Amino acid sequence: MIEDDHQVCAIVKKGLEEENFEVTIATDGDTGLSMASEENYDLIILDIMLPKKSGLEVCTRIRHTSNIPILLLTALGTAENVAEGLNRGADDYLVKPFKFIELIARINSLLRRAGREEEKSEVYKFSGVVLNNTSKTVTVNDQEVALTSTEFKLLLLLMKMPNKVYSRQEILERVWEVNFDLGTNVVDVYINYLRKKLDKHGSPKIIHTVVGMGYVLREK
Repeated sequence: MIEDDHQVCAIVKKGLEEENFEVTIATDGDTGLSMASEENYDLIILDIMLPKKSGLEVCTRIRHTSNIPILLLTALGTAENVAEGLNRGADDYLVKPFKFIELIARINSLLRRAGREEEKSEVYKFSGVVLNNTSKTVTVNDQEVALTSTEFKLLLLLMKMPNKVYSRQEILERVWEVNFDLGTNVVDVYINYLRKKLDKHGSPKIIHTVVGMGYVLREK
């Protein structure tokens, strides 16, 4: 919670702890921003009128690097204030004075929503390679690797089930969506493309050929 009114902090902290939440307090914008960047919080309750750095600026800065749920809790309650807060990246807006039961309901709603979004986010990790199927990105040792759509689909297939040997025909069906032999070595060609791009960014050899059977993702 980033709030400079000590009475509000004390009331909210006590009430949330009774609901089994752990609460950390920052009383100015700079401290709050620093804490938000250094720790992994589940949700931030943020006042707008803060010393050192305004809540709106804090909200904007946090949103540049994180999707953490942000609830603005402030005395500024005009439609324009609400609109600006939401436009800056806040997920919800509650005006002081407020009923504690509503604060709890909004917090729980934001946490449920964040949990669903996290479940939807498909991230696969294997030996330094990270594939995010939501953002359609691949990194090796934190360096982004530029893949074509077909290369991405091929890597996704392998990363979904490491140590499973896929035949060339299975790969054709899953990646190219054809259920017949194309009569070419297209699978081998794209496996080679993918290996070279991963190798270039420092990945260990993780895509292996199983002679007479196909390809598998596994550590050397």
